[in-house]
Amino acid sequence: MTRTDGYLLDNRQSEAAERFTAFADLFDPTTFRHLAALGVGPGWRCWEVGAGGTSVVSWLAKKVGPTGKVLATDIDTTRLAAAARPPVEVRVHDVGAQEPPAEGFDLVHARLVLVHVPDRERALASMVRALRPGGRLLVEDADPALQPLVCPDESGPEQQLANRLRHGFRTLLAQRGADLSYGRRLPRLLREAGLLRVEADAYFPLASPACVALESATIRQIRAQLVTAGLATDEEIDRHLANIASGSMDLATAPMISAWGRKG
Repeated sequence: MTRTDGYLLDNRQSEAAERFTAFADLFDPTTFRHLAALGVGPGWRCWEVGAGGTSVVSWLAKKVGPTGKVLATDIDTTRLAAAARPPVEVRVHDVGAQEPPAEGFDLVHARLVLVHVPDRERALASMVRALRPGGRLLVEDADPALQPLVCPDESGPEQQLANRLRHGFRTLLAQRGADLSYGRRLPRLLREAGLLRVEADAYFPLASPACVALESATIRQIRAQLVTAGLATDEEIDRHLANIASGSMDLATAPMISAWGRKG
């Protein structure tokens, strides 16, 4: 498969805001539960990697308070501007290509980031290096290959079309270097990085309004790429979007696997 450079889902596109809102609705409860269990509190220094939107950054800022710090980084910080006030600092940073922006963090967290990073091995090593001794790392990433269907209950032609377009989406992601089976490897990778007390779990959203919103925004965002690559026609995409809007399908997302551990 030929590698195509560039992130498929550009934060500057209009649909990106809809995707961030859907991700927050789907995954924030899981993320916040893990962060709370790790003990995030007043005075903590946190690095939010590939922040994209503001929901996790804002939650962390409230928890660490005025004596703490939240460094929010991304290759495109367009949608982080609203959060850029103490204790939050926003900085442009490529976790897969640059040295960590600082060291001595109590927490480093990345959600739905590393699966898209070409040099994800370097990125993970950078995140571990940025932790203080005893600091916590929480990495949450999708595993589209573990459950590749947007309609697990493929009961009719509408669901079959939806799953074929999801296959096209996965093809485009793979062409850009995404690792579609990355999530399942996180526990082993954290142990191999030297972290202690490594644990993991998975969350698999099915049939929620946020799944519907995410699918609609994603298909509209990648429409041109699907057509150009010959993976779908405009007529098929219009039909799928109409099927989504009808509310007749149970839509899912790829499982998000959360893995966490502590630096020795």
